[in-house]
Amino acid sequence: MEQAKVYFTDLRVTAGDSLPKKLARLIRTAGIETIDFTRKMTAIKLHFGEPGNLSYLRPNYAKAVADVVKELGGVPFLTDCNTLYAGRRKNALEHLDSAYENGFSPFSTGCQVIIGDGLKGTDDIEVPVEGGVYVKNAKIGRAIMDADVFLSLSHFKGHEATGFGGALKNIGMGCGSRAGKMEQHSAGKPEVNQAKCVGCKQCARQCAHSAISYGEGRKAAIDHSKCVGCGRCIGVCNFDAIHNPNDCANDELNAKIAEYSKAVVAGRPHFHISLVIDVSPYCDCHGENDAPILPDVGMFASFDPVALDQACADACLRQTPLPNSRLTDNMQAADFHDHHDHFCNSFPETNWRTCLEHGERIGLGTRQYELIQVK
Repeated sequence: MEQAKVYFTDLRVTAGDSLPKKLARLIRTAGIETIDFTRKMTAIKLHFGEPGNLSYLRPNYAKAVADVVKELGGVPFLTDCNTLYAGRRKNALEHLDSAYENGFSPFSTGCQVIIGDGLKGTDDIEVPVEGGVYVKNAKIGRAIMDADVFLSLSHFKGHEATGFGGALKNIGMGCGSRAGKMEQHSAGKPEVNQAKCVGCKQCARQCAHSAISYGEGRKAAIDHSKCVGCGRCIGVCNFDAIHNPNDCANDELNAKIAEYSKAVVAGRPHFHISLVIDVSPYCDCHGENDAPILPDVGMFASFDPVALDQACADACLRQTPLPNSRLTDNMQAADFHDHHDHFCNSFPETNWRTCLEHGERIGLGTRQYELIQVK
């Protein structure tokens, strides 16, 4: 496979310019105009940020991308799918409230906000993964798959399970429905924390496969031989008693993310943007953000999400760690072992390379790229 082109611009601006204008210039130079957007519904996949977290991308960047799509004749919408964990984005109503609270609304961004997998995270479609090793049919939010064109707008930062969260994490995990997220994180079967269960039986009423029963103390239990991993019970539990066990090894998780990403982008026009700013050590799913581990770098764009992640990672590895951060705390510890990798030094159990290697192996993209700077 020949080298991919990755376009980059730094964060310097002069009077009369702005970062949103510079982002629009970047994606136009990178070739987004070669996509036929005419009357095409265009999904812009991003992370709206868990309320309390302040390192997610500002809505201004989403508006800059949406405006370019509209100028090219497209009909953009911002989208993300519901979460598995107990936060404020686990159903569409709370998710929309969170998006609006963090500034993502039709009034601030100029386009609609749609939660991709529906009210309770169960509105999905199974998409075949060509060449999939771990996943044969990915469960993707229906609204995302209904779009004619797919764009990803990613905040590039650290991640406690995958090493970093970039384009593939945003696409693969982010576009998975609740059942899809369970499939990536585990064997795909939820479990009950009986200490939190109050025996309301709402989960059993929602289970179409009679997999939930009640034993001593009216506590719910899930029969995994009957459970199909749809995740409906997680969405309906008001006491956060049902959860995903999150028992998938990190390297397998990375491979599944790559396979889900391929399912999302295959067979339709797609384009990808990553901003390496506010490089927090954790995912934006956290209700807090720790101090950034690295300096701001800039904005990147490419038609190849694998090359894009590789270019962003390479740029980060060239940076000097910031003081008073998780990364430098780890590096100053008495038992520190230097992995010569900022993301592995932040979370030594992770290996982000396995995601990109698997993405390249299954034909999602290439890690070889030419970096082209845009002023």
